[in-house]
Amino acid sequence: MRLVFATVLLMSVLPATAQIYQYTDAKGNRVYTDRPPVDAKASTIDLPPINSVTDSQRDTTARDDSAPQTVVQLAPYSTLQLVGLPEEQALRANNGSFIAQIEIAPSLAPEHRLQLLLNEQPYGPVTSSVRMAVNNLERGEHRLAVQVLAGEQVIQTSSEQTLFLQRVHNASPAFSAKPKPLFAP
Repeated sequence: MRLVFATVLLMSVLPATAQIYQYTDAKGNRVYTDRPPVDAKASTIDLPPINSVTDSQRDTTARDDSAPQTVVQLAPYSTLQLVGLPEEQALRANNGSFIAQIEIAPSLAPEHRLQLLLNEQPYGPVTSSVRMAVNNLERGEHRLAVQVLAGEQVIQTSSEQTLFLQRVHNASPAFSAKPKPLFAP
């Protein structure tokens, strides 16, 4: 992926350093090209020099390479959180299934994906959808969060939200078999 990006970047820079020609075609339109035309007289266009940084403009302060370097990376998303889940009461889901809604701002970048974390472990598929299904979750206390991924790299993680899931217990009398009558009419 990096090689493809570097190649595209290099190809986009090359035309900027090439010679530019200008001529007028048969219909009277002004045409700009990087190749001189065979059947028309073309003039060259001189472009201003490309911006560059000289050594005198660079930061030449001495660095201590033995000191640990810390890299501060700002979060690309100002808002990344789970919304719509109850905070101070239990979520009632008899089959243990519900939808986790994610609020993210600005919108998710095309190269990024979302991963739901359930009790600090990845849960479900990596997706670009802001709605994620949780299926057949056991009753009890769970911690949910969401991560933004770029490939395999974690870009940003939301704060954890504690969820108490309430569902019908399988040993409930409601699930027991109905007694058969002793005498059939």
